[in-house]
Amino acid sequence: MAYNDFNMDSHWLPFTPNRQFRKEPRVFTGADGMVFTTHDGRKVIDGISSLWCVGAGHNRKPINEAIKKQLDTLDYATAFQASNDQAFLAAERIAAMAPGDLNKVLFCNSGSEAADTSLKVALAFHRARGEGHRNVFIGRERGYHGVGFGGMSVGGIPSNRKAYGTALLPRVDHMRFIHDPANAYIHNREPESQEDFLAELENRILPLHDPSNVAAVIVEPVAGSAGWYLPPKGYLKRLREICDKHGILLIFDEVITGFGRMGTNFGADYYGVVPDMLNFAKAVTNGVIPMGGVICRDKIYDQMMKTDAPEHVIEFFHGYTYSGHPVACAAAVATLDLYKQENLFQRAGEMGKVLGDAFHSTFKGLPNVIGIRSLGLAAAVELAPIAGKPGKRAFDIYLDCFKKGSLVRPAGDVLVIAPAYIVEKSHIDTLVNTLADSVKANA
Repeated sequence: MAYNDFNMDSHWLPFTPNRQFRKEPRVFTGADGMVFTTHDGRKVIDGISSLWCVGAGHNRKPINEAIKKQLDTLDYATAFQASNDQAFLAAERIAAMAPGDLNKVLFCNSGSEAADTSLKVALAFHRARGEGHRNVFIGRERGYHGVGFGGMSVGGIPSNRKAYGTALLPRVDHMRFIHDPANAYIHNREPESQEDFLAELENRILPLHDPSNVAAVIVEPVAGSAGWYLPPKGYLKRLREICDKHGILLIFDEVITGFGRMGTNFGADYYGVVPDMLNFAKAVTNGVIPMGGVICRDKIYDQMMKTDAPEHVIEFFHGYTYSGHPVACAAAVATLDLYKQENLFQRAGEMGKVLGDAFHSTFKGLPNVIGIRSLGLAAAVELAPIAGKPGKRAFDIYLDCFKKGSLVRPAGDVLVIAPAYIVEKSHIDTLVNTLADSVKANA
């Protein structure tokens, strides 16, 4: 199918330069394993797990069959005042994978909804325990927590926020970003830094708002959307200690780092820190059916159930029409089974070292390269921007790689490769070499 065989007038593409796209469409019509088929019949390696989602690779039959079976059994049922068997099963599987006493799962449909859900849970929890004055949220510069108004408010990517001004939540502050330019080259290790990235939180932000007014701190364990920026060694453990000291909830946004990307169940496992809530989405269903959720510690659920209201009264007025959708839950159960059967999380950790080796041996010393970061099954190369045209160099390289059969991800002036856990060394070699050739061609 050629692009002129379908009408592009009605579709407004998300997070896409639509004017450029209409001149040079990039349309997928099929996928299998690690490879897409495009509208013009070309093969393109999926080097980004289709935005961190497709951990097990495309067109996996066990997931497809589970979805078909569920459609023939129970296609949909309301999530309000009733539920379905698959929702209980999926919640049980997910809670069992989570660290510590993260045992209660609230389902939604995306990472954006998970972020807003966790913020609402934080406010409701503090109110339930008699501290409703805790209504300040703290995010982090360059953090990404989706595109709901709550998630944008605690998020720290300027382009996502600049058009919405006073519509953002008013009681929000942001910690400084975690990247130390002295650690420009990081290879499968936690960077160590002389910078104290939490000093401002302790010495300015918390005193400014008073810790007794702060409801929650929300961070990505690794800043994925910004370009795979890694926290300094001990950063997350100390953040946990600060939150504990002041009675502040700690939320990990693991939409990207959850379900195998770090070679572990969650980033929380990799860093040895248990948050109070953990947001997930994307890889939980291999990207096949939308699903997101928030895993809460027992203490949060237990506090919300401590109410003098009659039993017929809802404890938490929140949810979505498609929360715990039976088809999505069936897809999640099949996906998690497949990850376990094929030992894909361990494989992600092993192939992450292969990817990191390839990045550091290939990109170091190339024109305009100012940083390389690898950890887990993801790696990033950072480029010096073109003066007055931030992001242009990386976008041109992305387009060039696509033409040559490799899908990579531009994030500002960073280019990221984060393939499915089934990736082979031959795929990595092709992706890295194609990207390197494009970096040199666009010097």
